[in-house]
Formats: sequence, structure tokens, C-alpha cells
Amino acid sequence: MKILIAVSSKKYSKPTLRVGMNVARAFNASTTIVDVGKKINEFSMKDVVLAQERVENWNIDRPGVDVLEWAFEYLAENSFIEKNDIDSGFPKNTLVDTGSNRSEVYLKGTVCDNVNLIIRNGNVIDELKDEVEKFSYNVTIIGGSQRGNMSHDLIQYIDSSIFVVNNFDLNKNYKILIAVNDSPNNRKAIKYGIRIAQAFDVPVEAITVSETDHLKDGYKSAVKWCEKLLRRSNISYNHKFLTGNAPRVINREASDNSIIVMGSSTKNPILKFIAGSKPLEVMKNCNCPILIVK
Repeated sequence: MKILIAVSSKKYSKPTLRVGMNVARAFNASTTIVDVGKKINEFSMKDVVLAQERVENWNIDRPGVDVLEWAFEYLAENSFIEKNDIDSGFPKNTLVDTGSNRSEVYLKGTVCDNVNLIIRNGNVIDELKDEVEKFSYNVTIIGGSQRGNMSHDLIQYIDSSIFVVNNFDLNKNYKILIAVNDSPNNRKAIKYGIRIAQAFDVPVEAITVSETDHLKDGYKSAVKWCEKLLRRSNISYNHKFLTGNAPRVINREASDNSIIVMGSSTKNPILKFIAGSKPLEVMKNCNCPILIVK
């Protein structure tokens, strides 16, 4: 399992980083924290290279280094990285240039094998898409402020699950709201939801929404499988059968202290644009974090 956590600033990304690292703990996942800054033009890049060559003398940092340094301090304070790395301090003078406007710091994690910090420069969507394609992440975690068109594009075009940390309150007690149906990605979504519930030590509310009072056999089978897995996982849960438009019902049932977990649509991007997608519609209108699993 590999997780990518996208951060953007010290001021707004703390909930994203906190949720991301707890998810990493749940899955024992190799984790990369990325800050995508503005694209550096050719002239500025020469200045950055010069600054990196003489950083010890000039003390000039590449744009984005301050965000990674803040992330390092968070990891150190919460013991997500090994003591040797903490004692050595943030190694800003040894950022490894891996090409394509990408630099990396390698760390040894305590809740997973690796916790890497990287800086990329360019368009956020393009850079995250390239990062996921080249390094095969399973889950990409982004902040709620990036929800709009960015989340829409990420979910459609990036080959990983997407966790949108929307309106996350560090002081709230959350529950996991899992949408249970017969879609191809639903069993994987249920497994992810259970692992997150275990990580946060919170209950699960499973709901199955049918447009009519008649429940399809596929839905019945999915519910049976879900409840069996929840019992085996020894998690407190309840399940509801509800009728109506699925996105509206899910958003109605999801309070601001829910984390919604859904399987992604298997429609191609063109069909999603024309006919819509239930997970995308839920994401567009929800006021809480949501994980869309591929």
C-alpha cells in the first residue's frame, strides 16, 4: 500500500496531514507527502540550482522547502519517523533531485517503512497525476480547499483512490459512513472503510440506498457480505435500508462528523460528464470528508 498526501501550506494543511498519517498507520502504508508549488521558469530555475549549490553559505531555500520543513516537524512531534531522523533535523541541504522539477527527502517511518517528503513545481493536477502514474500510489489525500474542480479531475483521471479531507475538525468524534451496493469497487471501499474505522477507533454506519422499495439481489448480497466482515472486524456498526436518490440520501444521512466511504464509478470520463456519477455528486455537495475508492 502506498499513500500520497498533498499539502499546500503550514496554515491550512494540518488536518490533511493528520488524517493522512492516521490512514497510513491503519494500512501500514509507505507514505509520501508532496507540496506542489508554482512552475519555476528557466531563469528562476538557474537561481534555484545556484542557491542549492551554495545553500550552506547563502541559506537560500527552494520554494516549498518551508512547507516540507513544517511537515517534518509534525512527523517528528508525533513520532511518525525514527529517532535518528528526528535527531538529525530536517535535511534541507540534502534534498535529492529526482528530475522533472521533483526533489525528495528520504526518511524512515515508525508506522510504515518509509515516509518521504517531496517538492514538485507546476500545475497541481498535472504534477499529482504524474506522481501517481510514475510511483503507483493506492490513495491520494487532498485538503478540502482543493475540493472543487481539482477533486473532480483527480477522481476522473488519476488512477488511485481519492480522500478529500473536507471540513475536518480535529476536535470532533467522527463515524464512518459506508455506502453499500453492488458496484464493482464497493467491496474494496468497505474494506478501506473498516480499516479507517479501526485506525480512528470509531463506529461504522452502513447504508444501502435503493430508488424503489424493491431491493435488488445484488444489494442484498452486498449487505450480507459487508455485515459479515464488520462482525469479524469487531467494529461497532449499524445498517440502514433507505429509499430515494442515492447522492441526496447519502448527503442527508452524513452529518458534519461523518467520513463518507464510497466505491468509485466505473463509467469512463465522457459518460460521467454526460450522465453524471453518484460519488462525484456526493462529493460536490457533502460538508464532510469523503473517500472515493477505486
